[in-house]
Amino acid sequence: MPAASNNTPGNTANDASPRSVAQDFATVFALLKPQMTRLDAFLREQMTGFEPEIRPMAEYCIDTSGKRIRPALVFLGGWTGDAEDAPQELIRAAAVVELVHLATLVHDDIMDGAELRRNRRTAAREYGAEAAVLLGDALLAHAVHIAAQFPTTEVCAEVSNATRRVCAGEIIQTMRRGTLEITLEDYQRIIDLKTAELFRVSCYLGGRLAGHPLPYCLAAAEFGRRLGVAYQIYDDLADFFGDEKRIGKTLGTDLASGKITLPLIELFKRLSSDADRAALTDEILKRAAPRPDLRIQQMNTLGVFEAVSDAIHAELRAAEAVLAPHATLPPAPLLLRLRGVLHDQVMTLKKDS
Repeated sequence: MPAASNNTPGNTANDASPRSVAQDFATVFALLKPQMTRLDAFLREQMTGFEPEIRPMAEYCIDTSGKRIRPALVFLGGWTGDAEDAPQELIRAAAVVELVHLATLVHDDIMDGAELRRNRRTAAREYGAEAAVLLGDALLAHAVHIAAQFPTTEVCAEVSNATRRVCAGEIIQTMRRGTLEITLEDYQRIIDLKTAELFRVSCYLGGRLAGHPLPYCLAAAEFGRRLGVAYQIYDDLADFFGDEKRIGKTLGTDLASGKITLPLIELFKRLSSDADRAALTDEILKRAAPRPDLRIQQMNTLGVFEAVSDAIHAELRAAEAVLAPHATLPPAPLLLRLRGVLHDQVMTLKKDS
């Protein structure tokens, strides 16, 4: 984990064990419990806006919500010291980003052929891929509908722009599946769009709607972007090293679908023989059946886990640095402590490997 700044209050990630980091993360989320309760109630109210025929499908997606990190970033980005008195605008903004996120998950699971999400059948498996595509579209449309009800056009503009960028990232990645035409720069561009963008806009909108100074809001946005990049790299690492029951979703889909992520980029770079590289190429191009056990063994032997883990921590250090000038504002210490979940999860992956 990156070194902590000595003058950053509430930051215990410097020398904390995985257990204490997990407790720290739980403490932060405990502070958000009133806001999360209001968010859940607001999302339930939104279900009445869906046509009766598809309302159970929308409710199914709401019920498979996970850690709700993006709404948490809205609340933390706009933290003023009292979750009980958080303005309703923060609740609505959190609902917007959560609905956008849920829509992208529905679409992701279709493209990945995933069976599980949050230890339940994915919407695609429950209702069929064709209906799930349209369900994702309906969730996106309702998110924009909520965003359009803010008195300022900034929320709708930010959310619609972010949604387009998320879709662009997914399109680019989809077009590169089953090919070797992806560089490290391409990979970084894809995850910046498809994952980091929603983290960015969550932190930014939280700060803006809470009335925090613009320089802080811009710094919080960059913090969110860096955190989002780190989170996606972690997710790609977990696809190889994670425990499916613990994580709660189908794993091993990246190699099987020909999706090149940082673990595969690093592995390909480290394979020393032409035969090994040719074999991996055949798997990516779907000319041969994927051999995930062999690839994980090679990743362990060749130091891929450590290299990818280092990339995660580099992003977390950059996230910390951008917030340093705003450390005295109420949200900054809590946002910095939120990084602990990634440290915790990476350490758990290492133990599982």
